[in-house]
Amino acid sequence: MPQLNPSPWFAILVFSWLIFLLIIPQKILAHNFPNEPTPLSTEISKTEPWNWPWH
Repeated sequence: MPQLNPSPWFAILVFSWLIFLLIIPQKILAHNFPNEPTPLSTEISKTEPWNWPWH
């Protein structure tokens, strides 16, 4: 029964995990976004309370 022989499947498992852990994160971290968001101003806007007639 060839599916019980672990040698080819273990190599496939190890190489796939090496790809997932070493190559793919580097490609994801190297990605840059074309439109970087600009930080908003730190000035706090003054809010006024609403004077609603509660009838």
